[in-house]
Amino acid sequence: MEQYHQLLQFLLDDGQYREDRTGVGTYSHFGYQMRFNLQEGFPLLTTKKVHLKSIIHELLWFIAGDTNIRYLVQNGVNIWNEWPFQKWLSDNELDEKLPKYSDEWKKAKKEFVEKIKTDDQFAQKYGELGPVYGKQWRDFNGTDQLKWVTEEIKRNPNSRRLIVSAWNAAEIEEMAKAGLPPCHTMFQFYVRNGKLSCQLYQRSADTFLGVPFNIASYALLTQMVAQGTGLKPGEFVHTFGDVHLYSNHVEQAKELLSRDIKPLPTMKLNPEVKSVFDFKFDDFSLENYDPWPAIKAPVAV
Repeated sequence: MEQYHQLLQFLLDDGQYREDRTGVGTYSHFGYQMRFNLQEGFPLLTTKKVHLKSIIHELLWFIAGDTNIRYLVQNGVNIWNEWPFQKWLSDNELDEKLPKYSDEWKKAKKEFVEKIKTDDQFAQKYGELGPVYGKQWRDFNGTDQLKWVTEEIKRNPNSRRLIVSAWNAAEIEEMAKAGLPPCHTMFQFYVRNGKLSCQLYQRSADTFLGVPFNIASYALLTQMVAQGTGLKPGEFVHTFGDVHLYSNHVEQAKELLSRDIKPLPTMKLNPEVKSVFDFKFDDFSLENYDPWPAIKAPVAV
């Protein structure tokens, strides 16, 4: 994961300070690329522990075409809670009455998440994120892009059109109501010598919190699609637009960079699964992951 460390150091050294939508401020750069050879190990960050359970469940959620956080919170995954919770606060005129991260705010959030888990009607109203990733992957204006691309890889592996896009311009405003417009906007597959590679274009990237998740998620997706199409995993190429380090993540980034990088783990997939659509949580096994402890940092909403 030297590439990730190099990116963090680059942003600390050369990132340009910019105001941003969240009001936190970032050290930003436009245009950057990293490459990971998936034959050399699974690119899961070792200089801080990354919550693999969240990565796997979120990816299965995308693949299923789901856009409601209920599945995630019922499986102990809370990475999407901030945005619908913020909308609920706003709808109920509580956003100014409950200062962010106060004890009252934390209590309200815990109650919100519990209600998403247990109350069907509440989950339908406040757990829905709109037509975000899963919707676009599986139903982009009536087209199941993920199904099409997996079939096309088998039919025409030399195609230069093996693309899935989450950026549906006609639905961006709808996505923004309770969540975010897609940050990882499109990905493209490439087949060579029996190996499947994937390149992601990410328009906006929270380098400290989000990027380690994104790397692992798309590396895993590449493995899953490769197995489902009779190929071996090749490279994951990560290309960025606005790649940034939030100003309140600087000290955390420095702490991470002070740690020695450990050997990459290995991700094993159940060999009996023959389609990307048939994987379950128990079909994944991570071996030899020995990370440094997690480093907490606030989410910018």
